[in-house]
Amino acid sequence: MPSISPRLIKGGLVLVDPESGNVQKVIALQYNPDTLSRSLQVKTVPTGSEGGDRAEVLRLKGPPVETIKVEAEIDATDQLEKADPTAVSSGLHPQLAALEMIAYPSSDQLIAHNAQAQSGTLEIIPMQAPLLLFVWGKNRVLPVRLTDLSITEEAFDENLNPIRAKVSLSLRVLSVDDLGFDTKGGSVYMAYQQQREQFATRAPGGTLSSLGLGGIP
Repeated sequence: MPSISPRLIKGGLVLVDPESGNVQKVIALQYNPDTLSRSLQVKTVPTGSEGGDRAEVLRLKGPPVETIKVEAEIDATDQLEKADPTAVSSGLHPQLAALEMIAYPSSDQLIAHNAQAQSGTLEIIPMQAPLLLFVWGKNRVLPVRLTDLSITEEAFDENLNPIRAKVSLSLRVLSVDDLGFDTKGGSVYMAYQQQREQFATRAPGGTLSSLGLGGIP
């Protein structure tokens, strides 16, 4: 009899080509974290007391700077029990390396970069990374930059391959202020913001009386 339990959707990261939008790699989290921390730093103009123009005090300079922190667990126990050859020979090295490589330029890029420097190229363009998307269900697909990756390896096999680890990801959301409107990342961000605006319209409205007010003073 087939299982009637719902299929669990996993959160994760997707690397795409910033020009074409073609998917290069999908990294699904093994277990979804119980918590996800987000913070918004609002972009405002200086107030009058800060030397700004009082007439501009209610203006916003752009989308806030949003940061996300996710802590996930990775465990090779099930794979080891099934004698998965990759887990037996390498433990969690492949899964951890897939996350770590987000922070690295490729070896081909490093070699090409060094060749340019050796040839006396006056202006060497920084190496291009894929566009990184954080996916937390279909309602949260947003362009991000990895700002910090912390890995704690907690258990090892007889060959010292890690078999249990905790991973902490710090991500900065990239808005149209960072990416521009005419880019793949910019269009992904706008879809994310518009989705949030639609959610906001569904929130139940309050009344002044529920706040203990009969009107605005």
